[in-house]
This record gives sequence, C-alpha cells and structure tokens, in this order.
Amino acid sequence: MKSKIISLQSMNIFHEHKKSYKMKVSKKIILTTIILFGLTTAKSQVAIGKQSVTNSSVSLEFSTTENRGLILPYIENKTGITENGTIIYDTTDHKVKYLKGGSWFDLSVDTTGTADLSIQTGKTEQPGAKTVIGADGATNTTNGILVLSDNDKAMILPKVASPHLNIKNPSPGMLVYDTTARQLAIFNGTVWSFWKP
Repeated sequence: MKSKIISLQSMNIFHEHKKSYKMKVSKKIILTTIILFGLTTAKSQVAIGKQSVTNSSVSLEFSTTENRGLILPYIENKTGITENGTIIYDTTDHKVKYLKGGSWFDLSVDTTGTADLSIQTGKTEQPGAKTVIGADGATNTTNGILVLSDNDKAMILPKVASPHLNIKNPSPGMLVYDTTARQLAIFNGTVWSFWKP
C-alpha cells in the first residue's frame, strides 16, 4: 500500500513538472513571437546617415550632411520589369526612366548619357537579392532590389543644394532633390536633368 501511495505521489510530481515545463515553453514561444513581430515592424522605417526619420509618413530617408545621391540600379534588359513605380537607369540608351501604366517614361531628356558597365558585365544576377522596407517586409513578394511596401509612407530623396555644382563626381543614374531650385535632379552620366512638379 505504501508503494502505491509513493507511486501516485511520484506521478503527481511528474505531472506538475510537466505542466510547469509546458508553461515555460509556451511563454518562450509567445515572447519569441512578440520579439519577431517587433523586429519586423521596426524595419518599416529606415534612416540612412541619421538617427531617425522626420515623421511617421516616411519609409526611407537619407542624411543631408553630405553631397551624395541615390544611384539607381543599372538595367541592361528591362523587359521583365512589370511593377509600376519602378525607377531605373537604362543602360541601352543611358537614361533614367520610370514605369507608369506599363509604359516607360524618360526622366533624363538629354541623349548624351554614358556609363562604364564593366563592373557588372558578365555578372550573374541574384533574383532573390532584395530589401523590403515596410510592415510586410518578411512576406512581401514584389520584385525589385529595394521595395518600399507601405502604401501610407514615402521615400525622402537625398537632399543636396545645387547638385550640379556640389556633387564633384556624380555617378550615372544618380537621383537627388535639389534644395536650392526645389526640384528633382537626375544625372545620366554626362549632364544633369531637372524636374519640377
């Protein structure tokens, strides 16, 4: 009789430890889920060269402390690009273009653009290489090298006063916001083009 009581007590102790273990594991899973969710959401706004973005409506923002611009991807064949809003440097005619309504629009205007493509010629493209900034960063399937996925946030371009005077060695496909003239400035490899809304 005494051995049966000890066995029952042992079983009760075993079940209590099992319950305690399950609760600890459940708490760890919940904590891990919260941390992962936090990391995913934290990536929905990015500041480059500065501590934080200006406000909650910004996905991506650059520092204004240096005369640098954003260099667009050099594209040799744009036939597979279908996502409206895509901006590229088209190496076939050395122009900056954006896709709207399935048609490409030229932002460079000038036809004398040039670029040294030797650094990328013969390289294999990595189709999975991309960064998504947005709340759905981990699950977004939009094609692109840099995808800003939030539909309620925008990118603030690098801001440079008179980029044609202050950026000493611009790269083809460079894009900045000219704070002096208050317009978009695009370098095609030879000259700057300016766009005002």
